Amino acid sequence: MTAEPVPQQTAPKSQTIKSAVVRFAGDSGDGVQILGDQFTSSTASEGNDLATLPDYPAEIRAPAGTVAGVSGFQIQFGSENVHTSGDVPDVLVAMNPAALRRNISELRKGGLLVLNAGAFSAANIDKAGYAANPLEDGSLSEFNVMAIDITRLTNLAVEPAGLGTKDAARCKNFWTLGLTYWLYSRPLDSTLAWIGSKFSGRPDLALANQLALKAGNAYGETSELFHHRYHVPAAKLPPGDYRSITGNTALAWGLIAAAQRSSRQLVLGSYPITPATELLQELSKHSQLGVTTVQAEDEIAAVGVAIGASYTGSIGVTTTSGPGLALKMEAIGLAVTMEVPLVIVDVQRGGPSTGLPTKTEQADLLQAIFGRPGESPVCVLAASTPGNCFDVAIEAARIATKYMTPVIVLSDSTLANGAEPWKLPVLDDLPDLRCHQEPPPKDDFKPYRRDPATLARAWVTPGQKGYEYRIGGLEKDALTGNVSYDPMNHERMTELREAKILGISADIPDAKVESGPASGQLLVVGWGSSYGPIREAVERLNARSIAVSHLHLMHLNPFPRNLGELLTRFEKILVPELNRGQLSQLLAARYRVEVRSYNKMQGRPLTVSEIEEQILAQLED
Repeated sequence: MTAEPVPQQTAPKSQTIKSAVVRFAGDSGDGVQILGDQFTSSTASEGNDLATLPDYPAEIRAPAGTVAGVSGFQIQFGSENVHTSGDVPDVLVAMNPAALRRNISELRKGGLLVLNAGAFSAANIDKAGYAANPLEDGSLSEFNVMAIDITRLTNLAVEPAGLGTKDAARCKNFWTLGLTYWLYSRPLDSTLAWIGSKFSGRPDLALANQLALKAGNAYGETSELFHHRYHVPAAKLPPGDYRSITGNTALAWGLIAAAQRSSRQLVLGSYPITPATELLQELSKHSQLGVTTVQAEDEIAAVGVAIGASYTGSIGVTTTSGPGLALKMEAIGLAVTMEVPLVIVDVQRGGPSTGLPTKTEQADLLQAIFGRPGESPVCVLAASTPGNCFDVAIEAARIATKYMTPVIVLSDSTLANGAEPWKLPVLDDLPDLRCHQEPPPKDDFKPYRRDPATLARAWVTPGQKGYEYRIGGLEKDALTGNVSYDPMNHERMTELREAKILGISADIPDAKVESGPASGQLLVVGWGSSYGPIREAVERLNARSIAVSHLHLMHLNPFPRNLGELLTRFEKILVPELNRGQLSQLLAARYRVEVRSYNKMQGRPLTVSEIEEQILAQLED
C-alpha cells in the first residue's frame, strides 16, 4: 500500500479548524522528540495556544523496532484556550509497526493515520507482535490511512548531501515534519534556520535535513493522497511577549528570579534523576546570574549541599523525584530542626521504587507532608501548568526565606516535559523577597528568638563576631539554641515548629472557585497537573448548562484558611488524582467532609473525557 509522488489532479481543500491534536511516534532513535519540539516551536510562532506531552520509553536501550522502545510526542494546538495535550489524536504519524501498535488504540475513529510504509518489513512486523501486516489485513479500515515510503523518499531527497545510508535514514523525521507543516499550513523558515544552526559543524547534515524538510513539504503539495489541508488561526492571547516553555525550564527560571528578587545567591545541590535532571542542566547554564550548581555523588549529599548553602545565607535548593525524596528525608528533618530556608523540588514519576521512571504520577503528596521521622512539618506546594511552575518556584522561595522553613514543591513528568506558551514577566513586577537582611542586635542575640508575626528565627550568616551559636540535629533550647533534653522544652519547640507552618495560611490567598457557581451540587477539587483536564471538563459541562464547579489547590500544607468553609457550600466533592486518593484522604480527615475519589494509576495523565464521565456519574447518583 505504498504511495509514490504523482502530479496532483485536484487541489486539496483548505479548511479552517479551531484546534487539532497530533501525535508523532517512532523508535527512540527516530528523532521523534526533535520533530515534536520543532512542530511546537513553529506552532507557537504562529500564535496558537498549545499544550504538549512528550512520552519517553522507560528502557534506555530497548531493542529497535519493539514496542518497549517507542517514543511519542503529542501536541494540541488551537485558536482558543488549550488546557491539555488532548484526549485522542486527530492525526497519528507512526514511523514503524511498533509505534503503530503502541498508539493505534488511541487514534479517533476516522482519524488520519500517516505510516512509514518503508519500515513495515516482515522482521519489524514480527518484532512489533503483529501476526500479519496491518497494512494488508484490513485492521486499519476505520482510519484514513496514508501509507508512504518515507524512508525511500527521504533517501532520494538527501542524495545531493552525499551522506551514508545510516545518516541519510536519520533525516526522515524532518521529511515527516515537512509533510506535517504542509498539512497544517506551517512555514518552513524557522526550522530551516534552526537546522542550519544545530548542524553548523556538519554542513552535510544541515543540507540533508533541510532538503528532507523541503521534500516532505513538497510531497504534500504534489501528492494526490491528501484531500484536505488545515489552517488553525492564531489564538487571542493577552498582549505581551511569549515563548514556549516546559515546566522544568520554568521552575529553574523561577528559582533564579527568586534569588534575584531576594538579593541572595542560589545554590543547587542535585543528583541526576528522571524526570528532574533538566533542572540541574538548566540551572548550570546561569552561573553569571549568581547560580552555583553542584552535582553531588548521591541524593543525601545533594540535600546536604543545599542545607549548608542555606545555613550560610544563600537560597539552598535540591531537586529530585520520588525515590530521591525518600533518601533526602532525614536531612530535610535536620533542616526542619535547624530552621533554615530550603526549597526541595520533587518532579514526581510512577512508583514505587524505580517504578515507571518516564511516566507520570501524583503519588508523593503524603510522603511530602508526613515522610520524616518525628513531628517535622514543612510547607508543601504544587504547580498546575508548565508556566505556573515559574510562579510556584517564586512562592516557594518567598515562604522558605520569610518563615525559615523547608518548602517542598511538587511537580510531575507531565508538567516537567510538557510545554505551553508563557508570557514573559517583567522582573520588577515580581514580589520583593528581601527579608532577614539586617541582623538582630548583638547585645541581646538569641538564635531562636522568633519574629512575633511569622515565628521565624533570625537568619544570621555564620562567622560574624557576636553571632556565634550552636547548630545541629539535636533538640534546641527555645532561645539560645543550645542542646536541650528538657521534656517541656521539646514539647514547646514541637508546638512552635507546627504553629509556624500553620501560620503560613494567613499569608496565602484564600481558596476560590475557578469556574462554575460558587456553591451548588458538585465541586471538583484538583491539585498539580490535573488542572488542565479538570478545567476543560468543567468548562465544557458549564457550556451545556450543567452546573459544576472547579477548585484547584496550590498550597497543600497548610491549606488556605477558608478551604473548610468553601467545601461546605457544595453537596458533593469529587477529587480526581493520579494516585489512590491522597488529597481525598487529607480533605476528609481535616474537614470531616465526604469526598468521592477518581483514581488513575496508569502512568498517563487524566483526560477530559474521563473526568466529564465521572462528573456526570456523580450528578446522576
